[in-house]
Amino acid sequence: MPLFSLVALWVVTAGVTIGDSLRLRTYDTLWTTLRQPADKLIVELQHERLVTTHYLGRPADSRRAEMNTQRVRTNEARDDVRRLALSESSREATTPAMRAQVDEMLAGLDRLDEIRGEIDEGLSNRLRAIETYNLVSDGIYQMHYGLAIIDDIPIYQQSRVVISLGYAKELLTREQAIQAAAASSGEMTDEERKLFTQLVGNRRFLINQALPELDADLRQMHVNLITTPLYQRLRLQEEKIIAGDRITARSQQLWQATSDDLAESFQKAQTEAGKRLAERAEPIADSILMRVGIVGGCGLLAVLASILISLRFGSRLSRELAGLRQAALDLANSRLPRVLTKLKKGEDVDIDVEAPPITTVGRTSEIQDVGRAFSTVQQTAVEAAIGQARLQRGVSQVFLNLARRSQTLLHRQRTQLHSMQRHTTEPETLEELFRLDHLTTRMRRHAEGLIILSGATPGRAWRKPVPMYDVVRGAAAEVEDYARVNVFPMEDHALDGSAVADIIHLIAELIENATVYSPPHTSVTVRGELVGTGFAVEIEDRGLGMTPDRLAELNERLADPPEFDLADTDRMGLFVVARLAARREARVTLRPSPYGGTTAIVLIPATLIVVPKDPDLKRLAEEEVTPEDILLASHRRGEPQTDKPGEEGP
Repeated sequence: MPLFSLVALWVVTAGVTIGDSLRLRTYDTLWTTLRQPADKLIVELQHERLVTTHYLGRPADSRRAEMNTQRVRTNEARDDVRRLALSESSREATTPAMRAQVDEMLAGLDRLDEIRGEIDEGLSNRLRAIETYNLVSDGIYQMHYGLAIIDDIPIYQQSRVVISLGYAKELLTREQAIQAAAASSGEMTDEERKLFTQLVGNRRFLINQALPELDADLRQMHVNLITTPLYQRLRLQEEKIIAGDRITARSQQLWQATSDDLAESFQKAQTEAGKRLAERAEPIADSILMRVGIVGGCGLLAVLASILISLRFGSRLSRELAGLRQAALDLANSRLPRVLTKLKKGEDVDIDVEAPPITTVGRTSEIQDVGRAFSTVQQTAVEAAIGQARLQRGVSQVFLNLARRSQTLLHRQRTQLHSMQRHTTEPETLEELFRLDHLTTRMRRHAEGLIILSGATPGRAWRKPVPMYDVVRGAAAEVEDYARVNVFPMEDHALDGSAVADIIHLIAELIENATVYSPPHTSVTVRGELVGTGFAVEIEDRGLGMTPDRLAELNERLADPPEFDLADTDRMGLFVVARLAARREARVTLRPSPYGGTTAIVLIPATLIVVPKDPDLKRLAEEEVTPEDILLASHRRGEPQTDKPGEEGP
């Protein structure tokens, strides 16, 4: 990025400087293609205005012919200006703002035909004719000011002053037109005298204001004009006209000769000043181009040297950084996952072997510092992973110890309750004992949940297959609000005894979740049937349901159980269900219920499903008994289960 920035800076600087030089060079193009032809057109317009006012002052065929001849010369100058203004060289030399000024000037030139038509039809008097011709001339001078914009401040200032002096000459020709019209008719009207007075004042003001701002050589040629006896004679004649002296043939002839000579002298001074300014711009542009070549060349050499040096050092840094990057990727993708895998398996990890210091990172001191810092980081990361694994194992061991102790006490409590149930005949006492037995069963399930969280397996086990109907009803009997659970009859299939405890616990967690998150007056229905890939159990509640995003999140956790987070105790039941499903290769899926709640589907693999051959098991599956009856019957027969940790059933 620094190299690109340096190259961009060099390009921008050189481009701006070259652009300034090229704009200075366009000054000469603007002078030759626009300003000089426009000056010639102004002279022709001034002549046309003068002969037109002669004609309007006293119409005559000779004056009419003279006016038509001048119009032809004006049209030729106008066509020349339009052709050059629309040429490709002129368009390329002007900016959009300049082109707008040129287009506005060309639109003003198109009004000439309209002005002439009004004069020929007799719709325009001499004062109106003068004013309409003045508007066309003003548009040309407005274009002159717009084209004088140039980046060189001295040339810009001198150019605008020269244009102002040219406008002073335009005001003098307007005086000539008014005086010629008055001389033709023999008198000057009050409005014409008022306009004549304004023109004289404005011309003198422009000259007095512009001369001090000119350079010495440009100022001198104009000073030579206004200090001549001819100019002083013009001023005296203007004063007489303003005072209202009578116009005689002698005075008109003297005025006309004096004003014509001065107007011609002013025009020559204007042309000479414009040429000198154009000549000034060209060497300035050449000097700028020369400086650009020298400075730009030196800058280009510096840029190339910077690129070569940067590439040399950059390639070395790239190799060293590539080695450091490879070491980091090896830690992130290989060593650290290997350490975590060993820790999950309970194996010991040697920090010096698994996180050796990085030594081959390069010769640059900064890269070496980064390598040492990275070695410290990776060693700290491995130590943190080992500490986290030890903490996890410690917490799991605490869970396991507490759960085993609680499980032993609950086993003794249930044994005592079973004994009391066998020796009790009073219905009320038997009901109270059964409630205690049910409470103890729920406590046993919570203790088994802690064992599952610790990574161990509960102690309950069945040696023989158990009908799925009994498995589901046994799971329903382990929830607090079991009276709301409706278990529908199922097919005569049984579950392998080794998986009975886990499946009962899994279904019980889902049933309890359904009862907790649904209104108390609603029921929870449980159905089961044999499907193509195993046995499916559906637990459906009629609660408020969950959002699609929440369902997707829970299904993802059930399909791929994450590591247990001690801070996330609200989802402990979900984690237990996921662990049990993964252990038995079952699949648990949540989906919306048609009744507005949630349906949990447990798909038990076909490898765990067997056809029952025991007639007692088949009979139990067909009997209409309650979950309490299943528990009591199992206790009295002593067959389906044992509560002692680690002991298998008969």
